[in-house]
Amino acid sequence: MRVRVEGDSMRPALLPGDWLLVRRGAAVRPGDIVVARLPGDPERLIVKRAGWRGADGWWLESDNQRAPGRRDSWDFGPVTDIVGRVVLRYWPPRRRAR
Repeated sequence: MRVRVEGDSMRPALLPGDWLLVRRGAAVRPGDIVVARLPGDPERLIVKRAGWRGADGWWLESDNQRAPGRRDSWDFGPVTDIVGRVVLRYWPPRRRAR
């Protein structure tokens, strides 16, 4: 599946407007970037880094904890509904140095 990044919560690894290729149902390891359903709003997808897996699900964190509006497991706890693992950022093909 393809997913477009919105917001600044995954900076610097991912920027708003980046497009990702996601492998649905792929095995997840700590450190992977994943797509999950937002707890409390399952129609909305979130892109986060997998921290660790506990008995209640995966702990997901934003790379940029200071991003405005950022939401992750610090807000809603462990997540059980992982859609897939990000395997590739394919767009834009190159980033300009800032």
